[in-house]
Amino acid sequence: MTAEELVALAQDVARVIADGGGSAAVARRLAEATGSGVLIEDASHHPLARAGAPDAAASGGEDTPPFVTPIATGQTLLGRICLFGEDAQDFAHAARLAASSLAIDLARASAGEGASRTSFWEHLIAGRFTDAITARDEAAARGIGLAPHYVVAVLECTAADGCASDRAVIRSAIREAFKPTSAQIELIERAAAYVVCIPAARAIDASKARTAATMLPRSLAKRVPDICVSGGVSEPAVPIDVPQALARADAALVIARRLFGSGKVAVYDELGAYALLYRGAATDALRDFAARTLAPLRAYDEKHQTELEKTLRLYFDLGQNVKSAAQALHVHRHTVFYRLRQIGELCGCRLESPHDQLTLRMAVAIDALHS
Repeated sequence: MTAEELVALAQDVARVIADGGGSAAVARRLAEATGSGVLIEDASHHPLARAGAPDAAASGGEDTPPFVTPIATGQTLLGRICLFGEDAQDFAHAARLAASSLAIDLARASAGEGASRTSFWEHLIAGRFTDAITARDEAAARGIGLAPHYVVAVLECTAADGCASDRAVIRSAIREAFKPTSAQIELIERAAAYVVCIPAARAIDASKARTAATMLPRSLAKRVPDICVSGGVSEPAVPIDVPQALARADAALVIARRLFGSGKVAVYDELGAYALLYRGAATDALRDFAARTLAPLRAYDEKHQTELEKTLRLYFDLGQNVKSAAQALHVHRHTVFYRLRQIGELCGCRLESPHDQLTLRMAVAIDALHS
């Protein structure tokens, strides 16, 4: 093509993009100007538009095209223009000009989709949707497929010297930390914190997400030296209840910082009595807490005809005196020690820990008052 023809083509491509023609119009104009088969695809090799006669372009470009040029802005690959035909190499400059103009259009579209997606999640975590159907309809309109449940994590990341760290690096590191859990996490920045919504379709997904979150202080420090990560993690919640899950993650963050200092990510429903004391609780919530805490012991006692719950109650009632508890139960004191170890394993706690002991004591006391 002559210089004049290239200029004319560049002007035509700019005009069709300005008129909203998009990839399809660019493909047609490029095919007309070059006589080649044209395939425009996105960065994931999904076809966006096709034009021209050759079978390879019409079939989706299964054969290797004679010429390919990237559609990119800076280091970000947005797609590719592929030319098919014997003379395709002769029109390399024309394809590059079209790619340059199309990059602006695709970048705008990508930014618009990102803004729309971010807007939905900001509205969801703020509790602005009145019901689950409305939330799902709004998500679908933005091309978002909601998971059945989400685990919400709130993370505060500060440098050891108090200075702000590179937020882009931190965002990348957070995404990388949750990558084995899910590739579809949502990351929203909120003041000095990051809110992460992690899809959890199954119980194992929720468990992996919570484990990944609690490991973040260590994994993030490998990527960003001298950084301190504090955070809180919720239990799984359906999408419409994400605001409540966020509130519990926020509470876990505050409780963890007050109990353990900075540098720890805590799971809300593993904080036991402290979560109740921090947020306050009505009678029903207290009963649910006691039943949930003592449920593993009751299930084990019923299945194996043991007395773990009774042993725990007597152990506390008798001032944590193993000898006195053994006499009251008419068993050897080694049996009491063994049962206490079983209780710790079943409840996921350590009886020698003041924090865990408070949770068990409160559960026993609440059950005695309200059962």
